[in-house]
Amino acid sequence: MNRFRWRNLLLTETFAEAFSVTGTRILVTAETERWVEIAAREVTGYGTSVISCDAEAGLDQMLCPEETPDGRPGAALMFFTFNRDALAKAMISRVGQCLLTCPTTAVFNGVDLSDEEPKFIDLGNQLRYFGDGFQASKVIGDRRYWRIPVMDGEFLCEDRIESFRGVAGGNVLIGGETQAAALRAAESATDAMRECPQVILPFPGGIVRSGSKVGSRYKALRASTYDAYCPTLKARTETCLLPETSAVYEIVIDGRSADHVGAAMRAGLDALSECDGVTEVSAGNYGGKLGKHHFHLRALTEETATASR
Repeated sequence: MNRFRWRNLLLTETFAEAFSVTGTRILVTAETERWVEIAAREVTGYGTSVISCDAEAGLDQMLCPEETPDGRPGAALMFFTFNRDALAKAMISRVGQCLLTCPTTAVFNGVDLSDEEPKFIDLGNQLRYFGDGFQASKVIGDRRYWRIPVMDGEFLCEDRIESFRGVAGGNVLIGGETQAAALRAAESATDAMRECPQVILPFPGGIVRSGSKVGSRYKALRASTYDAYCPTLKARTETCLLPETSAVYEIVIDGRSADHVGAAMRAGLDALSECDGVTEVSAGNYGGKLGKHHFHLRALTEETATASR
């Protein structure tokens, strides 16, 4: 396995392979930051991987009142699935169960596709039926909103939200001398990636401990443990790890476009170069056969170096 050095990191000469997916972005507001955080956590829950979840979901960024349509605290959230029908089903279910029920929330379209032909998903137009005939609509400009009566007043929800073709599956694998060192480095990288707009890190805290490969010796499973990156299996499998690596964490990135995912990966690598105890950095791919978006680690480091000049 070929490796190269960049700053104080040892990187594998490889690439992360990502896929085209359908995504959307919504803005959720509430009366207080506390309820925005609760709403965001609830509606993006169980949203780690479309291998099993109905959508990959996460926080793009928190918003101050000056950045939201109704002048209240808010959050921009992103959701990704394989196609628009699956995304529509997931959004109606998640917003209906997690945001319609949540005190003081309102939901708005958060996608700006002014330069593209919009592709809409019905949201408020479906949830309005919960109003049992008491719901009312209001048109402002070219947008329609539904006011659904609930016990603390009204739930305001935009009639339709826009979808787009995004990218899912950008990734970085981080090896450390110890579990603690690997985790500290992964945390530093996720902190840097979260500063990048229009991306989400859908796994817990943005970090994956159970990286997976396609397939399994058990026919019922579509994916199974990435044994080549499990430190405890070095003597039992064809390992990809260095002898000094004791733990590995993966960060998975989904984003509005390949450029957004690449920017987040560059920010993560830049942060990792400042961390102690990192033994190696790599990325996961399928030989280029399944995803058309390839993020080569060497190219990312060269772009980072160019940007820092």
